[in-house]
Amino acid sequence: MITLGIDTSNLPLGIALLSEGKVLAEWTSNGEKNHSIRLMPAIAQVFKETGVPPEKTDLVAVAQGPGSYTGVRIGVATAKALAWAWEKPLVGISSLKALAHQVPFFPGLIVPFFDAKRGRLYTAAYRWSQGALEEVIPENIFHIEELVERLKEDEEAVLFLSEDAEKVRDFLEKALKAKAFFLPGEYSLPRASHIARLGEIRYLDGEKEDLLFTPNYLQRTEAEVRLQEKMGE
Repeated sequence: MITLGIDTSNLPLGIALLSEGKVLAEWTSNGEKNHSIRLMPAIAQVFKETGVPPEKTDLVAVAQGPGSYTGVRIGVATAKALAWAWEKPLVGISSLKALAHQVPFFPGLIVPFFDAKRGRLYTAAYRWSQGALEEVIPENIFHIEELVERLKEDEEAVLFLSEDAEKVRDFLEKALKAKAFFLPGEYSLPRASHIARLGEIRYLDGEKEDLLFTPNYLQRTEAEVRLQEKMGE
């Protein structure tokens, strides 16, 4: 099985191509956020470097959010277009779960998060169980203080994964003390190969999306909020 993995859900842009679980190529950029311009050339380059004809792709896997509204939308729209054009199945993967998947075998809770502004985080908590990630706290938007209170309920060690971790590290360490763990920044850089790998797992389990598949934003856009307030809803 050849799987194309796409992740534009946050600032990093990632493309990966897997064959039978082996990474044939992976490309990640963490500098610019013009994903709409750079995504298709990056995909084309990955196919060119591997020599795999694009139409030989068996599965398209894409980060479905949460994350940047624009970034998530670009990735999902592109993945849907490619899956339709190639007549191949499409699978959506949680951006949070894919990030947690990058750290196997941690003996506690893994808590990936992305900045949701105003002191809030897109986050969830996972635990490795029998070789797979088990969702302990479902993904949602939490104020950082609310998240800490949830994590205090358990005695397990907590590993935080985020490119924004340093911004809140002091707060988390003071609140959770010796329970809080962090890794160097490279472990928090999202990798499209994990989107692809989790996509393969979902597909082999009999799951896939249809072309009505939509991103998982977890919250309404500011424009939607203002419109509903204006309409008195």
